[in-house]
Amino acid sequence: MLEFNSSTPLTMGVELELQIVNRRDFNLTSGSSDLLALLNKKPHGYDIKPEITESMIEIATSVHTDHQEMLAELKAMRTLLVAAAEKTNLGLAGGGAHPFQHWDDQRIYPSERYALVSELYGYLAKQFTVYGQHIHIGCVNGDEGIRLVHLLARYIPHFIALSASSPFYQGVDTSFQSSRLTSINAFPLSGYMPFVSDWEGFNRYFKTMKDLGIVASMKDFYWDIRPKPEYGTIEIRVCDTPLEIETAVALAAYAQTLCKYLLEHRELVPNQDVYLTYTYNRFQSCRFGLKGNLINPLSNEPQATIKEDIFQTLMLLTETAQELGTADALRLLTNRLLERPSDADWLRSTYTQGGSLSEVVRQQSEMWMATK
Repeated sequence: MLEFNSSTPLTMGVELELQIVNRRDFNLTSGSSDLLALLNKKPHGYDIKPEITESMIEIATSVHTDHQEMLAELKAMRTLLVAAAEKTNLGLAGGGAHPFQHWDDQRIYPSERYALVSELYGYLAKQFTVYGQHIHIGCVNGDEGIRLVHLLARYIPHFIALSASSPFYQGVDTSFQSSRLTSINAFPLSGYMPFVSDWEGFNRYFKTMKDLGIVASMKDFYWDIRPKPEYGTIEIRVCDTPLEIETAVALAAYAQTLCKYLLEHRELVPNQDVYLTYTYNRFQSCRFGLKGNLINPLSNEPQATIKEDIFQTLMLLTETAQELGTADALRLLTNRLLERPSDADWLRSTYTQGGSLSEVVRQQSEMWMATK
């Protein structure tokens, strides 16, 4: 029986997976062990840890109610990481996938869990060298968590399109805005959570899957959104790591605002029909980003672009954002939609201008490290 640890509703935290690159040609490099060894020489109190391959490092914030405090913490973590990276002649970058690395060059980080993952999934484990942002939102109990997972499913294309930053993969322009999720699709139990109605129903499902020998823990579910009972949260897992920290924080604030709206509008009831178009909408957002189409099976409205649907949702959330104190974060997202290219479009434009993927990574590394 899984216990859902109650947490304060609408608290939030984020995890960011970062690329570790050399400063010669800006390819990925196995630098996480060196970075962590240097960082851990002095106590710093931050959650900085390895990921499945040695060319990845993950940072996680503490629990926050205020997105500005989260931004301040992430900036402090960045300062620490940048100092360590410069001492080891390494670079750090956002982005959902490194543009030209090759999966067979990657090394699995030496830990028991990652060794087991590598043994089970073979080459997929190294292909999992992709970089995402995970957003946690606190829930008072498991029933509320299940409700939020189903209600947020309709908005998953928003988070994919707003964060999309992996147009290149293995040296090729994929024609996708976010190619990262294609790597995750290869894993069993990816996609979306089954339509269970409450925490008791989820426990029955989990027990069945465990008894069948398919899963051992919640970590075996690679769903786009999943409950995280040990934290008392739901976890949105579809975002590419944005190129800038400010975007990552704004996305977390957007999720927090959406959840406040959904929690307060009890008339909104999960409907299994939302999953009729889920895979289609998800593909549209990965392939075309903000220009993709979004079909809402719960309304009779004509298809809208994902960008149009985001604008409509931001307007819907205006009052909620004022109450929560996230109006500035939602305004940042609005201004970026109106005035700036998406991360994926910026990466393509930078490549067009310079003709070199190494130069693209150099610039995106400068952007994340804020050294420009």
